[in-house]
Amino acid sequence: MVLADMVTRLQQPLFTLLDTPVSWVEVLGFGSGALCVWLVARRHIANWPIGIANNLFFILLFAGAGLYADAALQVVYVALAVYGWWAWIAGASGHLAISRTDARTWRILAAATVAATALLTVLLDRATDSTVPFWDALTTALSLAATYGQCRKKVESWYLWMAADVVYIPLYAYKGLYLTSLLYAGFLLLCAVGLRAWLAEAGAVRKEALA
Repeated sequence: MVLADMVTRLQQPLFTLLDTPVSWVEVLGFGSGALCVWLVARRHIANWPIGIANNLFFILLFAGAGLYADAALQVVYVALAVYGWWAWIAGASGHLAISRTDARTWRILAAATVAATALLTVLLDRATDSTVPFWDALTTALSLAATYGQCRKKVESWYLWMAADVVYIPLYAYKGLYLTSLLYAGFLLLCAVGLRAWLAEAGAVRKEALA
């Protein structure tokens, strides 16, 4: 009962943006999401627990907005965050270095992303009342591929995040989640910063290996 009351309060409007109520859960999702991406760009391991908190807020937000694949994706994110957290901790002793994605992995990720998008589109179209089944499916598939790359510290994960963000920004605005749309515009800028930082470190690692 206490948990249900807390969830209800989080979903209450806090203020209005562009004539649309903005809930506590959207504001908390905004703050935790921005902090998480900033920490990823700085390669700080605290991004994982902050990211898990962000996932929990977004489960409530996206389910309420009818973005069912995105809501379900947050559950997957939690599991991947636990794996990523462990991989980064283990990598601290075994030195999980930032690296580039090889061609074979790219082909596998591309095929998996196309297949996941197709399957999720059909599922959302037939099993839910989603008004944006394809776009919900596409962003979900791209985000999963990006999260895998992030867990393995692959530079190209930033390109995948940026591709997802380009779709997320208008998608969330269309669904009336204007603050979240603004957040993802910020994510896009942070992704560019993170990409630049990871490219620099990958180059430094490569030079060190050749020395």
